[in-house]
Amino acid sequence: MDIDVLGALAVQENKVSITPTAPKPRQVLALLALHADRVVPVSALMAELWGTTPPRSARTTLQTYILQLRELIARALEGDAQQRTPKDVLVTTPGGYLLASFGGRSDVREFERLAGLGYRAMDAGDFPGAARQLSQALALWSGTPFADVQAGPQLEMEIKRLDESRLCALDQRIEADLRLGRHRELLAELTVLVNRYRTHESLHAQFMLALYRSGRRGEALSVYQGLRATLVRELGLEPSAGLHRLQRSILMANCEPVAAAPDTAKERLAPTS
Repeated sequence: MDIDVLGALAVQENKVSITPTAPKPRQVLALLALHADRVVPVSALMAELWGTTPPRSARTTLQTYILQLRELIARALEGDAQQRTPKDVLVTTPGGYLLASFGGRSDVREFERLAGLGYRAMDAGDFPGAARQLSQALALWSGTPFADVQAGPQLEMEIKRLDESRLCALDQRIEADLRLGRHRELLAELTVLVNRYRTHESLHAQFMLALYRSGRRGEALSVYQGLRATLVRELGLEPSAGLHRLQRSILMANCEPVAAAPDTAKERLAPTS
């Protein structure tokens, strides 16, 4: 089974789509596909479909949606070499249902695997490896998770979790690129990102560094002032102490490499090429 959720929902068995068009069965499949090979409780599926006020017929209606999914699976299993049945693929368990992937591909699992390799490479100081692994992980995304699914409470929560995972991977990939001296190449991407994530301090700090290292000190300081104005206006907060130190370092730093501890803001400002 091939499962894609990092964008439009697409689930295939034997290269045949088992993704329904009706909104409610589509929600059920989306939640099962995200948690493939794990039991999804009936209560979670009902909460996804009807929130906190399920109708009296909720359990019966859910069973109908499961039958509809199994009908799609049955068509995909015609001529199946393993002679599986729809109930082997969409399994009924005590208290829930399980979508068996039989070792197939899942873009979420592949993203998590590659991102994990990237994080470990960052921790080991292997910045080329980190940039490569994290770039491959991010390339699996084609849009908002479950972009074409009418999401209920459970999927909304999962979408937020996945988006946060993507943002963490993106932040670390940019950090790796900065360590490799790719500051000029990052400017266009960071321009878009700081406009999209207007209160995200780490992305703004990375933009400030990329601008400074590209000889655009005044613009780097303007980024700080713009972020500060947004934080004060929208959240009633001042920038963090770390970001303020970075701003002070840009104000005071010259272009000479400095002999300082690796974590100091001033050393991070030193040009890498």
